[in-house]
Amino acid sequence: MNETVRQWIDKADGDFDAAKQLIAGCRPNFDAICYHAQQCIEKLMKAVLIYRGVHPPRTHNLVWLNKLLEPVCSEWTVPSDDLEFLTRAAGAFRYPGASAEHEDAAEAMKICTRLRELLLKILYLNE
Repeated sequence: MNETVRQWIDKADGDFDAAKQLIAGCRPNFDAICYHAQQCIEKLMKAVLIYRGVHPPRTHNLVWLNKLLEPVCSEWTVPSDDLEFLTRAAGAFRYPGASAEHEDAAEAMKICTRLRELLLKILYLNE
């Protein structure tokens, strides 16, 4: 694994750790949990793309990244609903006018945890 891929994984780990700390806190920030959950998966998807020789675009849209990932990573098959949820939750709750609820944050963490495990398995499969 090259240094660029390692850096993407490290950044993703930081987002995952932040989301876990926020959800465990006495006053959890549900908006930030959704944001960091999406960021974790975005960065890991980009790490896999780079690992497989694809330069990822500058986007936060996980569905779009998925369209690039599927052709180069046959072991990556996930429901697009999960990717749509994370993409929507990360953006919809970042600004005034909408706020995430506990259920949104819990779902974001559930999806993030599952997809993170799959993506890390792909990255470390050939190590």
